[in-house]
Amino acid sequence: MKTAFKIQSTHGTARTGILKTDHGKIKTPFFMPVATKGSVKYASMQELEKMGIECFISNAFLLSIRPGLEIIKKFGGLHSFVNWKKGIFTDSGGFQILNQDFLIKIVEEGVHFKNPFDKQKEFLSPEKSIQIQNALGSDVAMCLDDVPLHGSPIARLQESQERTTRWAERCIKSHKNKKQLLFGINQGGTHAKLREKSAQEIGKMDFDGFAFGGLCIGEEKKQMQKMIELSAKHFSPEKPRYLMGVGSLQEIAQSILAGADVFDSAFPTRTARHGMAFSIPKNLNLKNAVFRNDSKPLDEQCDCMVCQSYSRAYIHHLIRTKEENGLQFLTHHNLFFLADWMQKIRTAIQENQFKKLCKWQDYPSGEM
Repeated sequence: MKTAFKIQSTHGTARTGILKTDHGKIKTPFFMPVATKGSVKYASMQELEKMGIECFISNAFLLSIRPGLEIIKKFGGLHSFVNWKKGIFTDSGGFQILNQDFLIKIVEEGVHFKNPFDKQKEFLSPEKSIQIQNALGSDVAMCLDDVPLHGSPIARLQESQERTTRWAERCIKSHKNKKQLLFGINQGGTHAKLREKSAQEIGKMDFDGFAFGGLCIGEEKKQMQKMIELSAKHFSPEKPRYLMGVGSLQEIAQSILAGADVFDSAFPTRTARHGMAFSIPKNLNLKNAVFRNDSKPLDEQCDCMVCQSYSRAYIHHLIRTKEENGLQFLTHHNLFFLADWMQKIRTAIQENQFKKLCKWQDYPSGEM
């Protein structure tokens, strides 16, 4: 595979670059909101584009069940079906292994799941996962990996790591869409030797990019950073590195410092649905009565439509009275805030100011 990534500037281990995809070039580091079923909760495609979102991630396995590949193919692929002209990553469906309500059993051939819609049995192999993603036409497909639960015994971590390597080889052999990039995923939990072994094995394969899998699922943040650093040194510096499942300002910045370039998480939209607004120095819990008479915007430095138009008091009122517009406004703000944060990070790296920007104590770590 030809490299689709070009580094533009570095500041220590942090770097900026361009990821070239079939639907345009994406500046790194970047964050992707989660659109599991082809939609970001409480945010339209038009909103995402206006706020500077260049890419989102959807779940290929779930989309293959509903609405189904035949319907999406009739529209010419996932981009046309959801009316999005920029980048799309698709997750293989491996993350559902962590959901014990879905998982039936893992075998060498693949994974047996319960269909989340009708509870019927479904089977997903590395080959089927890639065939689905090829058909969807996403810009980046992810390998099917075996994701262990946090706290799994070493025997399970080793089984997961070894199987993930074997499945990665099968994914490469099955990948036929020449316009689509393919990323490999490393596993190993927080076991240093297994994580490093996985990175060595996956790093030798001919992928367009590499992902740190099975992190941010309960381990301590210092452990997560250590696993990123251990893995990154075995991945080609000329390929993008994707940390799956991280979406807080602090963790993103720390992970960029450890060598990551790409991020996704439901955190900004999920926290919005719980009444939380991103802000510096502390995130705001708009359910709290302290905001009942507060005329300030959610964040005084934010230029989003919500901060330019509405007060904390009004949004507090919407949240407390369970008006859905309150959730929509908080979702818009959080996604805009994070997209703007990523732009500030890219600028800081280019200007050799990243470490100055990254004063951990100034990042949101609590709430009001």
